[in-house]
Formats: sequence, C-alpha cells, structure tokens
Amino acid sequence: MYHTPVLLKESIQGLMIESGGTYVDATFGGGGHSMEIMKQLKEGKLIAFDRDPDALNNAIKGKNFILVNADYRYVKNFLQLHDAIPCDGILADLGVSSHQIDAPERGFSTRFEGELDMRMDKRNPLTAADVVNNYTEHDLKVIFSKYGEIKNSKRLASAITHARNASPIHSTTAFKAIVRECASRGQENKYLAQVFQAIRIEVNRELESLETFLVKGMETLKPGGRMVVISYHSLEDRLVKNFFRSGNTEGRKEQDFYGNIQTGIRAITRKPVVPGQEEIDRNPRARSAKLRIGEKI
Repeated sequence: MYHTPVLLKESIQGLMIESGGTYVDATFGGGGHSMEIMKQLKEGKLIAFDRDPDALNNAIKGKNFILVNADYRYVKNFLQLHDAIPCDGILADLGVSSHQIDAPERGFSTRFEGELDMRMDKRNPLTAADVVNNYTEHDLKVIFSKYGEIKNSKRLASAITHARNASPIHSTTAFKAIVRECASRGQENKYLAQVFQAIRIEVNRELESLETFLVKGMETLKPGGRMVVISYHSLEDRLVKNFFRSGNTEGRKEQDFYGNIQTGIRAITRKPVVPGQEEIDRNPRARSAKLRIGEKI
C-alpha cells in the first residue's frame, strides 16, 4: 500500500460532494482519497496535485481525472489553466506519505539507514544534508526551535556544527548518533522525530506552501464550497485553525468600517475531528491526525 488514507469517511463527508461538481485533491499520494471522490462523481471532475514524481504511478484512469505534478501552493494557477475555477471542494491530507517514509533512500524515517535527503520533490536542489552541513549554527538553532519545538536547540545546533567540522554528515545513521547525545534519556525516539520533522519542513518549505495553499485554494472555491484539511502536528494545525476562524494564518481578526469581523470563511468544525481507536489500531500513523473543515461564505 502506497499510503493508507486517513479519516477517509470523515473527509469525504466533509466535502459534501455533488456528482457534477469540480473537486481538488491537493495531496494525491497513493490516491486513496481521490478514488473515494471519483466514486461519487458522474459528470463532474477531479484535479489532483502531488509534488512527488513517484505519485504519478498511481494516476487514476478516466477522462474526468487530471493529476498535476506540482506543489499544491500553485493550486490556483493550475485550476485556471484547466478552466476549473470556481471549484466545489478541496481536500488536503498534509505531511509525508507512507511510501516516502518507508523508502530508506528518501531519508525521511528515523528507522532506516539512508542518505540525508528528505525531499518530497527530487527536483528540489536543497537536501537535508545541505541543511545539516551548510547552515550556520544560528540558523540550525532557529529551525530546530521553530519547526521542531526543540527546547535545547542551541546545544543541538552546536553539537552538529562541531561534528561536521570533523567530517561531513551525509547519512541518517551518522546524524542520529549526534542527535541522540542531546536527547533526554528515555526520550530519544521522540526527540529524533522532532529533529527530523524540523529539517523536513525546512527542506520542503512545508509551512510556506501550506500558507499559500490555504489562501489561493480558498480563492478558487465557489461560495458554499468547502476545504477539508488533515494535519499531523501542531504547527500545521495552528495555521489551518487560524485561517478557518479569521481568514488569515496569523489569527488576526480583521474588521470592516462598522467593526464587523470579516473572514469570508465559516469554520464548520469548531474542534478538530480525530481518528477513532479502531482506525488508529488499523493505521497507527493516523494517531496524530486532525481534520478541520472551512466553508467559503
């Protein structure tokens, strides 16, 4: 299985699919969510996005399906190209696919020996090894603190810079050995996951892409159209929650001349929808998932 779709039933229900509508799967991956959308479309169409060329192998056959090999931050550009604005609904399942995590050579997993890569799009010139070996100690500290919420980020950045001065760090195994020395006893695995997350976000510019996607995606929706987003860590979820509540990712409430709050969006989910225990038992990677729905006013 390339990737087991998370919160599948809940996300499809959240879209409120009309058989003749135009829908977007912004993170195609293995196509699990897309296939469920396609089942409910007759004369409608689905446009899917994925920046990873590997996902192209999972393309769904059919004249009403289009798969775009691009970052979802460009959603508006490509929907214009395919004459698909306004669209009726957009789905995004954020994070890394199981396929990417389970491929040792991609360098996403803390479990395998592999190159320090972590690129979702192999055409991206920046790799994890570039970040680890070339960023300044200060920049590494900022990344670990901001994207990994590492409390001893200064110590970690210092340890990495000292180690790379002796020998460049190119493998996940060598990198993990350095990182483990900075972790609290018994918390090594959690600490490694946070560090890998931070570097992955930096390499792929994930939060920048998400912010752009939320704004541009909402612009393409028709009034009443819905955006369904599944996130996996607090940094992503915070951006989504703020956007659906205030119309911007900073959570800033903007008012008109009369003091009325202007968002252009209605948050359908006041609290995130999370997987039940049965789904978590079946797919442990769903454990941290949070689903939120916003509707264009």
